[in-house]
Amino acid sequence: MKTVKDMSEITGVSIRTLRYYDEIGLLKPTEYTEAGYRLYDNKALEKLQEIMFFRELEIPLMDIKKIMDNPDYDKEQVLFTQKSLLEQKQNRLNGIIELITDVMKGVNTMSFGAFSNEEVQKIVNHTLECMSKESLEKQVQTYGSMEQYKEYLVSGFANEQVVADLLKWYGSKEKAIDAVMQADGNTEELKQEQAENAEIYRQFMAAKEADDMDMAHSAVEMLAENYKKMFALDNARNILLDLAKEYLQNGKLAEATDSQYGKGCCEYVAHAIQHYYGV
Repeated sequence: MKTVKDMSEITGVSIRTLRYYDEIGLLKPTEYTEAGYRLYDNKALEKLQEIMFFRELEIPLMDIKKIMDNPDYDKEQVLFTQKSLLEQKQNRLNGIIELITDVMKGVNTMSFGAFSNEEVQKIVNHTLECMSKESLEKQVQTYGSMEQYKEYLVSGFANEQVVADLLKWYGSKEKAIDAVMQADGNTEELKQEQAENAEIYRQFMAAKEADDMDMAHSAVEMLAENYKKMFALDNARNILLDLAKEYLQNGKLAEATDSQYGKGCCEYVAHAIQHYYGV
């Protein structure tokens, strides 16, 4: 048997709190001594641990009591659910810590100025310069002329959602412009990044097959690092969460990705990204 003091030292729950749990009937002592001191057995200690898990999820005490007093209370299932919810909480906090770290470094400061015509022309001209001759000719053929293709590229910056996404991904228009200007059209580097992406997606499918969320989280981390290289991002959280949303809409991107890596790939990748970031 353990005393109140023993229970407090083992779990970190204060003696005053343990006495209160007794008063409200949430955790009754196993027995009392003749002098009226509370004593607890190992079963009571296990129950206190379960209560602590509930408290980490910020569930009110009386709600915890109702849950645990339910005759259909399944301890194993509850622990499984608690673990899943706490993992989501942990991932959400990790995402917040990651963003705070970036802010402390001076990145992701979220400056929402609109792109000027001069800035748009600068981005479009550099994009055209970096395109291969074959790709550029194909686009010109599609849009009818070089001028019409340029107009199409410029029109993207009139789309408020497109601009909002760019600012969200990069944190400011200055960083978005810098990222575009860093591109040099190096096809070998692009092929390497695409090959790395393909390997990451194969790991996602292996994780899906093995039902291994740790492997999936590792793939999300690698995907984030690769996206940071590909798009010159300080932080890939927002762009990956947007990718997850796009995948779950089952559009052309999801269809093409599933066709390449296997049915259900996009849905699995989307849920893995959301789970990793606690969304």
